[in-house]
Amino acid sequence: MRVVIAGAGSVGRSIARELIRNGHQLLLIDRDADGERVAKVADAAWLQADACELSALTEAGVADCDVVVAATGDDKANLVVSLLAKTEFGVPRTVARVNNPKNEWMFDEAWGVDVAVSTPRLMTALIEEAVSVGDLVRIFEFQQGRAAMVEMTLPEGSPYAGTRVGDIAFPADTVLTAIIRGGAPIAPSRDDALEPLDELLFITTTDGESDLESMLSPGTTRQKREIDD
Repeated sequence: MRVVIAGAGSVGRSIARELIRNGHQLLLIDRDADGERVAKVADAAWLQADACELSALTEAGVADCDVVVAATGDDKANLVVSLLAKTEFGVPRTVARVNNPKNEWMFDEAWGVDVAVSTPRLMTALIEEAVSVGDLVRIFEFQQGRAAMVEMTLPEGSPYAGTRVGDIAFPADTVLTAIIRGGAPIAPSRDDALEPLDELLFITTTDGESDLESMLSPGTTRQKREIDD
């Protein structure tokens, strides 16, 4: 897979290193691509340019890449890069970094963003996931499908503790994707029974989150736990 990353700060470089380890072809675009910065990810190709300019994206060969990652520290730049990549070059997939959660509403298909990643929101979700029992925590929202990955630690008093997965009628468009028990992940089968304090990972619609939480944990005081800005 060929990936172009706009922005070679600490975030962009970290993404590049991981993708290179996984065998992907990388090109980093950055206005400050000096020798010191290039040396930090020497296995990637580099282009010293402004990624918001069409000429820079053309020179980077964006039209021939599989993914464009807009990872700068400027939300406006990330939106422009995503929009140009999608509308001018037809890139199959764009991933954009959201620096300020208040701007998250703009990172959608209208701006050419397929996946928006907000580091503050993800960190907040992971903190809440670590300490919450019986509350549904939204881990990640899929931009195009209007679906979300959510997590719940099944409380002791859940009516479904001890029930086989195959006997549970989950809300529509809801899939139990994993059970984490004792720190180990389990791929759930119909014969697996839920146990108190299991960490349950679901893919569901954003509209169905409240039904899922009230079903598994009817004693919660809030019907849905969202990560506020």
